Amino acid sequence: MTDAASLSGITVLDLGQIYNGPYATFLMAMAGARVIKVESLKGEALRGTSETSSAAYPFMVLNQNKESISLNLKSDKGLEMFKQLVEKADVVLENFAPDTMANLGLSAETLLEINPKLIYAAGSGYGRSGVHRDYLAMDLTVQAMSGIMSVTGFEDSPPLRAGVALCDFFGGVHLYGAIVSKLFERQSSGKGAVIDMAMQDTVLPTMASVFGAYYFHDRQVQQRTDNRHAALTLAPYNVYETNDGHVSIICVRDGHWRSLLRAIGRHDLLEHEAFKTRDGRARCMQEVDDIVSDWTRLHSKSEVLEKLQAGGVPSAMVRDVEEVLADQHMHDRGMLRDIHHPIMGDVTLMNSPLNIATGETIEARLPPALGEQNDLVYGELLGLSQDDIMELVKTGVIGP
Repeated sequence: MTDAASLSGITVLDLGQIYNGPYATFLMAMAGARVIKVESLKGEALRGTSETSSAAYPFMVLNQNKESISLNLKSDKGLEMFKQLVEKADVVLENFAPDTMANLGLSAETLLEINPKLIYAAGSGYGRSGVHRDYLAMDLTVQAMSGIMSVTGFEDSPPLRAGVALCDFFGGVHLYGAIVSKLFERQSSGKGAVIDMAMQDTVLPTMASVFGAYYFHDRQVQQRTDNRHAALTLAPYNVYETNDGHVSIICVRDGHWRSLLRAIGRHDLLEHEAFKTRDGRARCMQEVDDIVSDWTRLHSKSEVLEKLQAGGVPSAMVRDVEEVLADQHMHDRGMLRDIHHPIMGDVTLMNSPLNIATGETIEARLPPALGEQNDLVYGELLGLSQDDIMELVKTGVIGP
């Protein structure tokens, strides 16, 4: 890591699992924090699903630049050792079910008594308070409870989940932001803090335009609007077919619409009374979409993008996974990089978006093996000898 890394000197005990918690600590690790992944003797859940499954890639992405120790928190000695590590830590992060840590004797209150400057960060589906606190939650269920599924898909289809784990990752981003905010506050207050981040809370703002449509239409719940605007007040605002795929096009301002007409050669419609205003185009939505589609179907998606972007029209190609991973733009910016993995072979990995935004350069390291830093962490932070560590392995407190 560089000497100027933003979070250099911060030590994190990472009990995160799957996506939510590990993404927050990935961002911290890529900002220079020392992130120590505290795993059971079997390994964190995502690691445990096998290095040859589809989970291998997200595990590799989310656990770059971390250290791994194995520790049996269900043993008295394991609990004692964890509490000793807490004395040396700045942050403890977990995204277990709400009472898991308390049931182990490791509640936020207990850990803050040990280290009053500790930032205890907890991520969960619905938070540690409220009537839904104990609901079992995964990304899919939070999408359902937050309303996202109700507005995704086509009008005549059942509710549809978003094709990505947006709740987990929105939760991770907000968890990171809250941790860094409290670390900053700690500089003046000298006090630790408890963070209770609910995934549902973090995705609720994405529903703003949907809520807007609800109030705009006299508090009536609207049917799904396919790829069109939630309130059906913008046109064109849709995904359009090309001769080799699809493109997305949106005209927010009247100027966008006039630019679109010029780009597609429909100068005859520039003064068409029905299309002059945004409200007018919304009232003629299907006709507007037909005008756009008649042109896009004659061209490839790259031709459409080139023509419309040159004309100042907000537009994009709908790209598949292979196209995105090969994106030269993101490779040039450093967001994507190609590496060779000993098991997966040649793969493209993601950087931290925060590092790209700030220009911070951290040399990325592949995830550690389970317990790879046992000797280092237990020796350095707890002062254990090699004989001590061997005894802990023998008694099942840590892994080999």
